[in-house]
Amino acid sequence: MVSCFHHVSLARSAECKRASRRLLPSSIRSAVKSNSSLLSVERPSISTSLRQRLFSAFTTVVFTATTFANPVATTASVLAVPDVAGLSANPVKNARALLRNALPVANKPVRQVQKHLEDISENLRVPGVDFRGVQKNVNAAIRTLEKGKAVIVKDVALENKEEVQQVLNKLQTELLELKRIAENEDRQALPGKQQQVLEYVGQIEEAMIGSFPFEVPTEFQSLPRLEGRATVEIDLTFTQNPNYEKGKMLLMIDGYNAPISSGNFADLVVSGFYDGMEWQRADGFVVQTGQPSDGSVGYKPTGLSAIRNIPLEIMVQGDSVPSYGETLEDMGRYREEPVLPFNAFGTVAWARNEFDNNSASSQFFVLLKESELTPSGTNILDGRYGVFGYIIEGQDFLREIKVGDKISKMKLISGGEHLINNKSGAQSEGQSQTITDADV
Repeated sequence: MVSCFHHVSLARSAECKRASRRLLPSSIRSAVKSNSSLLSVERPSISTSLRQRLFSAFTTVVFTATTFANPVATTASVLAVPDVAGLSANPVKNARALLRNALPVANKPVRQVQKHLEDISENLRVPGVDFRGVQKNVNAAIRTLEKGKAVIVKDVALENKEEVQQVLNKLQTELLELKRIAENEDRQALPGKQQQVLEYVGQIEEAMIGSFPFEVPTEFQSLPRLEGRATVEIDLTFTQNPNYEKGKMLLMIDGYNAPISSGNFADLVVSGFYDGMEWQRADGFVVQTGQPSDGSVGYKPTGLSAIRNIPLEIMVQGDSVPSYGETLEDMGRYREEPVLPFNAFGTVAWARNEFDNNSASSQFFVLLKESELTPSGTNILDGRYGVFGYIIEGQDFLREIKVGDKISKMKLISGGEHLINNKSGAQSEGQSQTITDADV
């Protein structure tokens, strides 16, 4: 179904990058560029000798390579390393933090409150916990919220102001509790309380968005699209793992930054397309599924013989609308970073034909590596494949999935009201929906 590959983690030093580009022979650079498939819906071929030359070139310059099962092609281009995106100096690898960062919100006080609270994660990584750092960040968040509360409320959409005022009150109360926990150096209670207050911050930020922030290009408006965010519940049945029988994961899909990609997935979910489907790839780097049982490479809407394809869709940091149809390298923007990067364990993106950026349909993959291996701006996935969401709960089950295990059911449990052009005919209003066979 797809090609397995060498994953290349590029050196973080920009000077090493430039040196590596000079040292790598031009013939190898050309070979890399012409054989840069990653997660294709069709298996490319590449000669053994070329694989050996590519692998040798990478491992003898400034790269480290990890070989995964059944390697078929090398998959890295030699890219320069831009500054790391995110609200902290280190790559952000937490899925919920990435989603908060990705919200189209520019309110300075609330973003500062978020930054102080996110930075506690760095304090927690210090052996024994840096409680002085935690207290400093909590106190800064409390001060910033107190000073900026009026500015925060001013930027909230009118219909959300009353609700946000209540959330702000809860946030202030829980920040004081977080401060008490930090002062008592309660390392057990600290992470949970940090995440709770960050959830409140995220609710406030999302309430600031109001109407959908941009218009999807005319040529794609007939496709399903998601004008907001939605949560998908994924029920798993393990048939190949003796340690588990059932499992459940939650996936948040982000229509603010990938409306076509997210809408396509949401439409397939409510149609029941993935229900009962087996996982078709599990190689330690990704798990993947979505190939129909008839052997075709994508989804064919009822009554049609043609596969429904969607364009490659990437929102770049600093842009107000996504780019369509081209990779960042194609656009000459390889130094820039996507808003939705491959930083987190559980990053979800569309697979596609290696030679056609706009060939994604129903096959998707989930990344099983974190940003230490693939930091944003230095990996071989960002800007080439369209991320549309992150697994936010049940990530541990991802490690257990084997080929032949099943998705027993997918349900859109929130955000269904944001789905436009739902081709399945199933429709949801309000806060949640559960689609059954009777509905479709």
